[in-house]
Amino acid sequence: MHEHGDLVPSFLRARKACFIDGLGWDLPCTDGMEFDQYDTPQCRWVIMHEYGEVLGGLRLMPTTSCCGIYSYMLRDAQRGLLDKIPRDVLFAEAPVSPTVWEGTRLFIVDSAGSKRRHALQLALFEHMLRSAANLGAQHVLGFVPEAWSRWTKRLGLDGTPVGPKVTIEGEVSQAAVMRVATALSRFAKVA
Repeated sequence: MHEHGDLVPSFLRARKACFIDGLGWDLPCTDGMEFDQYDTPQCRWVIMHEYGEVLGGLRLMPTTSCCGIYSYMLRDAQRGLLDKIPRDVLFAEAPVSPTVWEGTRLFIVDSAGSKRRHALQLALFEHMLRSAANLGAQHVLGFVPEAWSRWTKRLGLDGTPVGPKVTIEGEVSQAAVMRVATALSRFAKVA
């Protein structure tokens, strides 16, 4: 964080603007920044910005992580540590593997505008996948909104559902996994 000046706090402020102010999620925040028990030195943030102005981002967390009683969001939900996400969020036992990482808090800022949104989503997914690959991930697991399947199809990517559809605070979500090498091959074809 010390190498990037105000970028990380700006990212956490943008997350608050998106998830708390925009979507009304009941999440912890301090000093205008949204962060939780998963924003630890074990996570990696992918932050998309122009000259320090945050345009979007996400958090990658190894499924091997451990910080106190917490590991990663989907596993902790399955273990009954999270009140808002049901224990049956996955069809099988949550993986613990250095080749599986969890992606959470993916967002594009509203101020980016609709004309740029597709290009920004594409860039964010590509950077997520490249970052995950550089970290040794073969799969990225996430708890994604119902619109996920439309996003991935529009971006030419595939995600496989690995859990039932769940409604939380009026929003339908589902656990899904993306194979990193397969998804990255899509970007190789575009380049």
